[in-house]
This record gives sequence, C-alpha cells and structure tokens, in this order.
Amino acid sequence: MCFLHPTKRVSVWLLLALTLSFAHCGSHSNTTEDPDPFLEQPVQFWVTSPDGGNLLYRRTLPFAAAKDDRFSTIEIDTAQVFQSVEGFGYTLTGGSAYLIRRMNSNNRAALLEELFGKTDKALGISYLRISIGASDLDGEVFSYGDLPAGQTDVDLKRFSLSRDTMYLLPLLKEILRIRPELKIMGTPWRAPVWIKNNGSTKGGNLLPQYYEVYARYFVRYLQAMQQQGIRLDAITVQNEPQHGGNNPSMIMSAAEQTNFVKNYLGPALKAAGLTTQIIIWDHNCDNPGFPLAVLSDPLAKSFIHGTAFHLYAGDIGALSTVHEAHPDRDVYFTEQWTGANADFGGDLRWHIKNVIIGSMRNHSRTALEWNLASDPNYQPHTPGGCDQCKGALTIDGSSVKRNVSYYIIAHASRCVVPGSLRVESGQYTQLPNVAFLRPDGKKVLIVLNDSAQAQSFNIRAGNRWITTTVLAGNAATLMW
Repeated sequence: MCFLHPTKRVSVWLLLALTLSFAHCGSHSNTTEDPDPFLEQPVQFWVTSPDGGNLLYRRTLPFAAAKDDRFSTIEIDTAQVFQSVEGFGYTLTGGSAYLIRRMNSNNRAALLEELFGKTDKALGISYLRISIGASDLDGEVFSYGDLPAGQTDVDLKRFSLSRDTMYLLPLLKEILRIRPELKIMGTPWRAPVWIKNNGSTKGGNLLPQYYEVYARYFVRYLQAMQQQGIRLDAITVQNEPQHGGNNPSMIMSAAEQTNFVKNYLGPALKAAGLTTQIIIWDHNCDNPGFPLAVLSDPLAKSFIHGTAFHLYAGDIGALSTVHEAHPDRDVYFTEQWTGANADFGGDLRWHIKNVIIGSMRNHSRTALEWNLASDPNYQPHTPGGCDQCKGALTIDGSSVKRNVSYYIIAHASRCVVPGSLRVESGQYTQLPNVAFLRPDGKKVLIVLNDSAQAQSFNIRAGNRWITTTVLAGNAATLMW
C-alpha cells in the first residue's frame, strides 16, 4: 500500500504509510490486484517510488469531507485553461523497430497492445517521433537518396524508402491498427551526402544550390509514407541543427533555416497539397534565440506551426520564452534520454519534474522521451552514435524489461488523453505539479514529491477535496 486516506491523527497515518511503503506494491502493469474495498472509491491514483519498489502501483481514495488545515492545498482552477495536449510518447528509432519486429508474433502483439492500447492497463502512447532516414540509433547510416561519391540525383529518381520497409513501416502499420489516431512527427538527422558541403554523414551544411531539391525530398518522403498508409502530422526541419558531432548529423543556422522554410520547404509542401505541419529548432533550451530569429521573419512564420525543444542544456522555461513572444504558434517537447548508468530514482525525479510537469507548465503540447527500445548492450546504434542510450524497454529476443522512461511517460499517457486541456494548479517548491481537464470531464493531477520527506497535502477542485500523502521522491498521478 502506498497511500491511505488520512485520519485525524496524522502521526499514526504517517507511521503506517512509511512502514507499508517498504513493501513491494505491484508489478509494472498491475494486471492483478488483490480484492480491496477502496477500489470502489472515486479518486484513482498511481504511484512510482524512487527505489522501484512501487511501479505504477494503483490505489483509490474517497473524497475528503473538508480540507485538513494542517496541510498546504493545491488549488485546481479549471476556468484557467492553457494548451491542448496532443500526446505523450517516445521516438520510435529504427533500432527500436528492429528489436520489436524481431520478437515472436504473440509477444510482439501483447507488447504493442500494452504500449498503444486503450484499456486502463495500457500505457496509451498517443504520439511517436520517427527519423526521416537514419538516426544515430539505427544499425547503419542511411538516407533515402544516398549515392556513390561524385553522383547526383536532382530529380530524385532513385529516392527510396526501401530500408524502412524492413522493420519501421511494418511496425508502424501494426501500431496504427491498434491506435489509428496516433500522431507521428518525422525528423531528419541529415540530408543525402551529395547535397551537403562537406561530403560526410556528420556535420556540414546544405549546399544552397540544392535547397529546392531538399524541399522536394521532404515532399517525396511524405507522399511515399502516405502511399504506405501512414500520414505524418508534423515534420521538424532538422534534428539538433547546432550539433554536428553526431553520426548522422547536419548543421543549420537560424538564417539558413529561415531561408529554407520560407523560400523552399513551406512553398513545396503547400504546392503539393500537404497539410503536414512544419516545426523548427528541435534542439536544446539554451538557445531560444534561434527559433525567435526564424519566427521573426513574417513569411517564414506563415509556414511554421511551432517550435520543438530538447533539454540537454538550458532551462525548460525557454518554451515559455518562445510561447510568450509568439503565442499564435505552438511549442513541443520532443526528446530527452535516460542513460545506461543513471540512477532510477534520480531519472524518475528529474524527468517527471522537467519533461512531464515542466514542459506542460511551459505550454508544450507533447512530452516525448528518447528512445523506445534498446537491447541489453544499448544497441543498435550507428558507428559513433549513442552507445549509452537506455530505451524505455530493454528487449532481448522476445523478453522485455521495462525501464525508468517507461514509467515516466506512463504517469502522463495513461490518464492525460489527447485533447485534454492543461488547467491552472497551485505550485509549491516541494510539490511540483500539473493539472489537466480531460474531454470526458475528468480531472488529472501529476505531482512529484521533490523533497527528502513525506509530504501531506490537500487538493481542491471546485467544491471537492482530496487529502493524501506522497512519500519522498515519489511520482503520483491522481484522476477523479
């Protein structure tokens, strides 16, 4: 048991809660639960503890008759509405697709239902990011237009999705049968080498004479995906355009991105009748000046739907900086990794605070972790690609281990369905939180105890009260 409804003698309550917190409270999916009269109570919540003893452990509570004056109160005001949520999920890298597709069919079907299904025991992943060509978590580097050295293909006659037809496209089709409304964002790590100025898969810039060709490359990609029955909701112009050390990668300045979007990519998508949204930046929070520079150009802005961010540097408040300067354009959080040697509790706390609560409180429409799956040796990856990126899942043949980012996303994706509205909630240093109003009228609060001690608190939503306690370092999701 992770929480109990508090009695008037809080010292007894805390003693019991702290004692019981050391017991293992449930498995990753809670597919079986002991009979319990509390399960008929109206407030549901899930908790994950920093030691991994509780993993999405589910309990329920009654509403309290009144607030407990000894505790602080998180006020939820559904009249103050912010952004609509598009979804929570991961990057489905080529390596992730390879590992999942190689599972036996029964195990794979069960895993996909667990990840993308709509039951109350499924994760409910509603948004995926995929790479346009290879990312560094593919087994090899490729684009859809690579050629032998010295050759060009300005008419894109040799454009081909053939590498994606082996694993990524078949897996996406399986996923879309489970969740047809899934949103997908595509991101290139680089252009074909022959249109770059350094002739390398790493770094380099687009050659200006090939801007028009590269815009058509995006059009061909989106059309080819549609022919496969897969529509992309959005594309970003370039993954991490200020980081040229990855393999693959490509550099793009703010001026180059502005020119490419307003004079080539935007017009090309429009002429082709494609409604896929264009998202800029897709890099760290330490340089909001880049997207602000691009958005300051009125013609470029007319083609841009929003700005994407990572948080390997900077502060999550950068999303609000860009939102406040351009409130008519959206912001997205699209990538954050968990590392091979990181601590479960440390990652749980940091990611819930920043990626989930932080991004949502700073107007993001998505919160995506990187990456969905890796093997026990953190493979596949390209030569020079990330060799310490831990997937949400570790897949070894047909066996699956669920890692910390599985639970990080689950604390949002299980309850905060697409179309939910972020609403105002009172903020406390020790209890960072974010609240949502779902389309069905239910309320959701995600809260982290970011202190070293158990925290008891009230929640007020309208004329209803909830009083509970969250233990140190625990992440909790409440829904009523």
